[in-house]
Amino acid sequence: MIKPAEFMHPEDAAALRQLESIPGFPALVKKIMALGFEQLQYGTNMATAIRLSPTQLPKLYNHLPPICERLGIAEPEFYLQMDPQPNAWTFGDTKIYITITSGLVDLLNDEELDAVIAHECGHILCRHVLYHSIARYILSGADALGILGALAAPIQYAIYYWQRKSELSCDRCAAIVTSPEVVARSMARLSGGSKSITGNLNMQEWARQADKYDEIKNDGMWNKALQLSVTLGMSHPFSAVRVREIFRWEQSVQYRTIQQNMRALTSGKRCGVCGKSVSGDWAYCKYCGAKL
Repeated sequence: MIKPAEFMHPEDAAALRQLESIPGFPALVKKIMALGFEQLQYGTNMATAIRLSPTQLPKLYNHLPPICERLGIAEPEFYLQMDPQPNAWTFGDTKIYITITSGLVDLLNDEELDAVIAHECGHILCRHVLYHSIARYILSGADALGILGALAAPIQYAIYYWQRKSELSCDRCAAIVTSPEVVARSMARLSGGSKSITGNLNMQEWARQADKYDEIKNDGMWNKALQLSVTLGMSHPFSAVRVREIFRWEQSVQYRTIQQNMRALTSGKRCGVCGKSVSGDWAYCKYCGAKL
């Protein structure tokens, strides 16, 4: 089982601490969900989307269980919604579910779809889902009821800031289940269109666009202010930034260590001395040092 601390993006962790430091925020979140917003969304989703299962569109459903097993999480409910817009989201507190759209299924191949589903499962593993659900509450315009009152704007911007950072952690989770290249490919499809259009995209060149964006953003206080005004209400980072981040992480010791540990867990081999899972390409057990 993988732990969030092993892959969580540091900016995600920092933004979450800032969000939870807002006085009364965690209690307010629970209150909003208790007022029935969760039941409202769950019921609407149940009535409009198709719940996938071993007997209901099993080819689609079968993407989910192996990902959950690999990440060590309980399997959420899984839904398909008719919508030509490619999208996926995870919602809930007491009842967590993932919904994917028909547009997403049409656009991506099986590996790329796995990456998106693993990304959504990453939100569950990292315990993002409750706060993401509150972000959805704000986005839906439900606070016309005035529950947040004067806190609406600052809480909204704090949630969006954290949500953007949380996506970087879940891109990493998707890369663990598939690979950084598959994650980048799925983003290419979502940003530029189907494989017939983006199949020969130079991913590294695309990632370098994020460097150029940083140059523009950091070119004086006015440009910083302009970019801040654009990103303030965004729930996701720019695609080029996400691709650059996942390729950078691919080169990290943290990513290589996770891959070694995942290979050990799936190898079925154990150290004869300490009994822990080991990879077939290890000469010595990394836990006790015994020769394998």
